[in-house]
Amino acid sequence: MGHWNDKAGGQPPVAPRLTTEEIEEKTLSPHAVLSARSRGRERPEEPCPIRTAFQRDRDRIIHSKAFRRLKDKTQVFIAVAGDHYRTRLTHTLEVAQIARTMARALRLNEDLTEAIALGHDLGHTPFGHTGEAVLDECLRADGRGRFRHNEQSLRVVSVLERLEPGHPAGSGLNLTWEVRDGIRHHTGDLRDDGPQPSTLEGQLVKLSDRIAYVNHDIDDAVRGGIITPDDLPRGPVAALGDTRARRINSLVVDVIESSRDRPAIAMSEPVTAALDELRAFLFSHVYVGSGAKAEEEKAKGLVQNLYRFYRDRPEEIPGAEDADAGSGPAWRLACDYVAGMTDRYAISQHSKHFFPSPWKSEA
Repeated sequence: MGHWNDKAGGQPPVAPRLTTEEIEEKTLSPHAVLSARSRGRERPEEPCPIRTAFQRDRDRIIHSKAFRRLKDKTQVFIAVAGDHYRTRLTHTLEVAQIARTMARALRLNEDLTEAIALGHDLGHTPFGHTGEAVLDECLRADGRGRFRHNEQSLRVVSVLERLEPGHPAGSGLNLTWEVRDGIRHHTGDLRDDGPQPSTLEGQLVKLSDRIAYVNHDIDDAVRGGIITPDDLPRGPVAALGDTRARRINSLVVDVIESSRDRPAIAMSEPVTAALDELRAFLFSHVYVGSGAKAEEEKAKGLVQNLYRFYRDRPEEIPGAEDADAGSGPAWRLACDYVAGMTDRYAISQHSKHFFPSPWKSEA
């Protein structure tokens, strides 16, 4: 098969990437990031003739091992019995859907938005924010700084993953600057004084993350019998709607109307207040002390035990000498390994290392 630009007898065809970049130039908002004007990658690469830089990043994230592991990582409910509760993967897909819808309406770069959304939680631990809090406590106790899942997500794409099995450890996925910036700064609130995403696409993902988890966590809490629809505060229900679909639609429409043709992503004050009230309700009725957290203490002890075990015995980490864990001090290898585990794998490794195995009786 010939190269894309090979064409017998005549001028070579225009590569699809160039056509897409031209369409972006003509149709996207002046506030959008154009693929052709990306700040680039950490290591220069030959452009793909088919895909734009951000499409390429999206594909690299989807094909990564860290992305596949999200399907078996907790969102809120630990050790839940049921097939219809959200996992970290379904959360990620809901964030991507909401963010892309708003990006299209605002004429922002959908491919950049999608890549950031799909990669934003790659560094999340097993057992959701419970695992994140435990690893943070472990690192602080060891004098090793803090653990933050957004920073770990950036580490996953920049260091821990590999484009191909033969690529050197520590090489990462070599994503564009804009995608890495969006992943790094996706946490928190757009009203915070701290660092914010440098692109509107990154800001959309940051807000979409909150819109998604507030609404699907209500849905899962109702399904799990933790709350009922009638328990929701009346103000947000009146302002946003009495179903998940109506609430999400109200939030998305408000963001679009508040952000159109502006150099920042915004939400109106009444709608922001309603979303904040729903989030506060979840913290007081679901995230802290509810039946959804019945297994939390077990998960905390499990993650702490695993971190300390691998920190003290880094040779037990599969391939630690040269493989996906990369290189570094024992605490770093242990943190990366435990953070990357699925719930199921963490439980199996804890059983392997901390529970006695049955003897094999003689015949």
